[in-house]
Amino acid sequence: MKLRLNVDELNDDFFEETRLLGITAPVKNYQLCWQLNNLLGFDFRLNSDIEIHLKKKDRSYYSNIYQSQEPNSFLVHYLYHNQFDGEYLLPEFRHMDFLWLMKGDMVDEEKCNWIKQSIKTINGVQLVAELTNEQIKNKGNMVF
Repeated sequence: MKLRLNVDELNDDFFEETRLLGITAPVKNYQLCWQLNNLLGFDFRLNSDIEIHLKKKDRSYYSNIYQSQEPNSFLVHYLYHNQFDGEYLLPEFRHMDFLWLMKGDMVDEEKCNWIKQSIKTINGVQLVAELTNEQIKNKGNMVF
């Protein structure tokens, strides 16, 4: 008997009760993290235990993920750089430089709006938009 892994189901589970923001900001990831930490009070740090590894056209691509745990909560914020070496984590959002995933606890509309508005005040940020699960075609690329 062969067991088959249902990847779509795994991806859906990973994204259950998450919020995802796309950010257009042509800045370096460490610069954005520094500003988020200093201006908005987050604690984004590079988590080298979770990185995305994609293989395309016989080449390997690695994407770093920055993580900020919310105090006294299960909520964790993950910041992905959408582009590495000419390849995109989510090619359907080529115009987005960063992807901000909120996972682990419910994020209500008010808090999500506060985060969006706060990110917009940062130098270099041109656009912040919430992305819906239906819009994401390459979900599996973000699963760690």
